[in-house]
This record gives sequence, C-alpha cells and structure tokens, in this order.
Amino acid sequence: MSKNKMNTLAHTLSGTTVRIQQLNTHPETCHRLRELGFCENATVRCVTNGSTQLICEVCNTRIGLNHSVAKTIIVSALE
Repeated sequence: MSKNKMNTLAHTLSGTTVRIQQLNTHPETCHRLRELGFCENATVRCVTNGSTQLICEVCNTRIGLNHSVAKTIIVSALE
C-alpha cells in the first residue's frame, strides 16, 4: 500500500502497520470495534491475513476479525 492511499483492513498485507481512517458499518458494530481499540487514527498491525480471517494487533492486543468486518474498516499507510 503506497503512502496516503486508502484501502480496507481486509486488503492489508501481513506485517504491515496502517492507520484507521474510518469505520463504515452499522452503528452497533462501530461501537464494538471502538471498544476493542479500532478507533479512527489508531494504528493497527496486520499480523496474519488469511483467506477468511485476519489477526491484527491494536493497543498491544491481538484480535481476530473476519474479512466481512475488516472490509468495513478504511485504513491508510503510515507516513
């Protein structure tokens, strides 16, 4: 992912650190994601990205997400 290019968390390569720009899902899901640390401007490292799920590190905690949720998290490369 090039600098300033936005993409979804589901398309982030393993080992890449990105910054969350926006959450584009239902309000209840957005609320739960924010409780887990997936807030706007938070940095997230993609630990592994499989075919149906990925593991991210956010706030020094590893969290697994399925791709349908990860596709709703808009991220950009760190500058």
